[in-house]
Amino acid sequence: MTLSAASAPSADSAVALPAARLLPLCRDALAAARAYGEMARQSVAARVAPSGKIDNDRFEQHQFAAHALAWTATYVEALTQMLAWAERLADDGKLGELERLILQAAYGEYLAQLAGGIALSQGEIARHGDMGLPHESLRALFVPAVSELVAAGNSAAARDRLAALIGEGRFGELGLGDETLEAVQSEFRRFSDETIAPYAHDWHLKNELIPLAVIDKLAELGVFGLTVPEEYGGLALNRIALCVVTEELSRGYIGVGSLGTRSEIAGELIRLGGTEAQKRTYLPKIASGEILPTAVFTEPNTGSDLGALRTRAVLATRGGKEVYLITGNKTWITHAARSDMMTLLARTDANEAGWKGLSMFLAEKPRGSDDDPFPAPGMSGGEIEVLGYRGMKEYELGFDEFVVPAENLLGGVEGLGFKQLMQTFEVARIQTAARAVGVAQNAMELALSYARERKQFGKAIAAFPRVGGKIAWMAVETMIARQLAYFAAREKDSERRCDREAGMAKLLAARVAWSNADNALQIHGGNGYALEYPISRVLCDARILNIFEGAAEIQAQVIARGILDGRN
Repeated sequence: MTLSAASAPSADSAVALPAARLLPLCRDALAAARAYGEMARQSVAARVAPSGKIDNDRFEQHQFAAHALAWTATYVEALTQMLAWAERLADDGKLGELERLILQAAYGEYLAQLAGGIALSQGEIARHGDMGLPHESLRALFVPAVSELVAAGNSAAARDRLAALIGEGRFGELGLGDETLEAVQSEFRRFSDETIAPYAHDWHLKNELIPLAVIDKLAELGVFGLTVPEEYGGLALNRIALCVVTEELSRGYIGVGSLGTRSEIAGELIRLGGTEAQKRTYLPKIASGEILPTAVFTEPNTGSDLGALRTRAVLATRGGKEVYLITGNKTWITHAARSDMMTLLARTDANEAGWKGLSMFLAEKPRGSDDDPFPAPGMSGGEIEVLGYRGMKEYELGFDEFVVPAENLLGGVEGLGFKQLMQTFEVARIQTAARAVGVAQNAMELALSYARERKQFGKAIAAFPRVGGKIAWMAVETMIARQLAYFAAREKDSERRCDREAGMAKLLAARVAWSNADNALQIHGGNGYALEYPISRVLCDARILNIFEGAAEIQAQVIARGILDGRN
């Protein structure tokens, strides 16, 4: 086997099942997987919600079982979306050999893992017994269709053939089904290849901020106002477009793909929770890139426990005007020095414990410089040096009666901050899933390029099955993560609650990005450990995806609660 066009026969090989056989097999197998998932749900529910309502103490006691259920449900949803993808392609006459192999490998491997164990992390494997299911429960899963797909789906022969086809530079039809989206994808892929990828590694090695010239070009392309309504200066595109743009930019460099995240969060906060005056003032400036926002939520020692935030906002009078004085500390604030506005979460009611006393502010600040990163009175900060994700830099911030005009209280009403922030979690996690897909794609392409060029024992290392097999599986799982992200985006566009679906997309895509990066570095061998090779950066960048915008454990928590409270 070699990853080259010459190795691939012109006609379909006998390895790929024909669509007339494959699609019915997948439908039957999916029905079995759903039945198994329902058994798992009932079993875990009996442990953590015996009265029909989740008991928080029981939920914590059986956290591993609940998270195993979350991953099980994520796998079932992933298989659902992969079949939907294949059926759309079949309807359009685009379900070719490559796409069929991706589908059957996805089904073969994920069905096998449902039966044998799903990796929650490198050292945690969730099996049926962890969810209280007896061994006999696997009988419901192993119907003939499942057995056939497990045997043939991700076989050595299937991976070998997949690797040969991928060697032609094709990774499978995306299934966008929309000429406008396809044009957007093509435009941003070209932009990423020409303007980002050639320079990203240098930015990383020098720990430099992404050049303002690049940010200006992104603004011209409308990146900061993709989903902002047209009446406020945005493009009013859907979340699928957001995924497509984010993926392509992140394929070039995660830092550039993440530049729009803070604008998306700020835009969503203001669009959903702002007064009309706040919308008119800020949304056009965010959409145009005139204002670069940053999200200022996290505090030292609080992490995901936002209800424990201690930063205070006290109403006072300064110069005859009502203002809020912000005092406290924040950490892990991305792009803080260069930003022009902070969406800042603080406690306005000291007597109200938990999230009810929190309010959100649109806190303007002057843009800093290298010499004076935080020139605002009452505000200080310092850089947190990090392994990767360096293009915007991370900071810890301190506030000592930092002044915010009272009219910049989001929505004009105190105590709504946590609720307002919760409304942004879905789209932020969908976009993070798209960032992860872009990183995963980048890692795969770097692995493919190196494997074709690197010679060992008289031939390209791509000729060795363990190398080609790794790249083949990267292509399969990248497509799985992509289709799950698209699904969550479609749910959001339909105005349906999708915290569970967004959590699934982010949970799986983050794992895929890390897996692809790790395997790509392995293919590079010792060279991958050298700083001069971009894969060393991609590995560092990929690792953060499992942590920010809600760590994997938080995503599993959200998914499990969504399933167990009846939204299944």
